[in-house]
Formats: sequence, C-alpha cells, structure tokens
Amino acid sequence: MNRKYRHTVIAGNWKMNLLASDVKAYATELRSLIPDFHKWCDAIACVPFTSLPAAIRAFRTTRVMIGAQNMNQHKSGAYTGEVSGAQLKDLGVRYVIIGHSERRELFGETDDIVNKKVLAAIQQQLRPIICVGESLGQRETGVTNDLVAMQVKSALNGVDALKLRSAIIAYEPIWAIGSGLTATPQDAQDVCCEIRAVIRSLYGARTARAIPVLYGGSMNEKNAHDLLAQPDIDGGLIGGASLKPELFAAIIKAANQ
Repeated sequence: MNRKYRHTVIAGNWKMNLLASDVKAYATELRSLIPDFHKWCDAIACVPFTSLPAAIRAFRTTRVMIGAQNMNQHKSGAYTGEVSGAQLKDLGVRYVIIGHSERRELFGETDDIVNKKVLAAIQQQLRPIICVGESLGQRETGVTNDLVAMQVKSALNGVDALKLRSAIIAYEPIWAIGSGLTATPQDAQDVCCEIRAVIRSLYGARTARAIPVLYGGSMNEKNAHDLLAQPDIDGGLIGGASLKPELFAAIIKAANQ
C-alpha cells in the first residue's frame, strides 16, 4: 500500500449470499468490532440487489459505503431483469463491481460489454470496481501480463483521465477465486504493478499513482497482512471472508499497517 498517493480500499463481495433480513445484524456486529476503521481504509459492502435498500439503511450511520455487484450498460429500456446505473444511483449506491470473472465466465460478458458498463457507471457518477484476471491455463502458458494489460486497456477505452480517478481496478486471478488458492504476495504484487504500468502508459504517472489496485483472489484474515504489505496492492476485493463480520473486520484491521 502507498497511502501517500491513494486510499486503502477493502471491498466485500457478498455474491448471491445473505438475505436483506440479515443485513442489520451484520452491520451492528461489524460496527462493534471496528468502530474506528475509517481512520486507515475505505470499506465497501457490495451486496445483492435485493439487499441494497436494507444495506443503505443499516450502514447509514457508519463509514461503510454500499456497492452493487453488477449493472446494465443501458440507462433504461426493455431489458427485463436488469438494473441500470441510474436506478442504483437513485437508491444511494456509490460503487459497482464490473467485469467480475463470474460475470465473464458464467454470463458471457465480453471486454466490450465491460467497457460499456464502465462508461455507463462513470456517467452516473458511480465508482466502478473493474475486475481483471487470468485463468490457471493462461497463467501456466505465461500470458498473464499480456492478458491483464489487454483487459485493462479494453475496460478503460474512452475513459478520460479525470473521470478515471473515480475508478478502482481489482486483480482477481480466476484460478484463486473460491478455490482457497491464493497468489503469493510477490506474484500478486507483480501483476498489480503491471496494471499500474498499463495505466501509466495510457494516462501518465500522476494518474497511475492515484488509482487504487486491489487484490481479489481468496484474500482472507490469514493472508491479508502479507498481501497488503506489497507496494502496489492497495486493498482487497473479498469474497467468502466478507460474509462473516468477524472475518471481514480482521481483514480491515490488517489494512492498518
């Protein structure tokens, strides 16, 4: 982490877990565990669509900000079952995950769709958490850096430097998500450094220094400290460990270094 230039960000991705009726108790417990966490990091809870109103209410008196896990690239229209950035903004949502590997792998989201969603999110003044990362096969064939660079460039196509300042990039190696496997701190640092180098090549050093880059491959309370000690890892996009307040709190505490 490098707090001289950018904030540390710990974002929980609840995926399709927990109910709206669970949110209040979760928020109460998290607040009791880390009442002053905001002194060292920004915390975000990215909850299912059905839990967004409950989360906005429950976390209103805390420093936890609320994010969605996806959005449609269109502002409105005949897209049954979809949710737009304008609708998220109207609720009071501040962040949105875009291009998560599960969206890419399971629902066919392409780099072009990811780019359109990034542009739509920024237009609605939502902060996109843009996910990039490689499969195990791609890592084994040595194309990780080239693939991640391509994903970053594609996602940011058409985004100007000033608007990019609202974005967050999350490196999430697909092979580590939900598998219990984690990239070594040095491996994760190497890819996060490459992501920053790509941003530098596109927008210059000042902008590259300002963009938080998170690690999102099975970060947990045991490995968070070592991962967050790396100079280009500015936080985490947390999956399973974010579902229990005590584990999420432990990761937030690990950011206090």
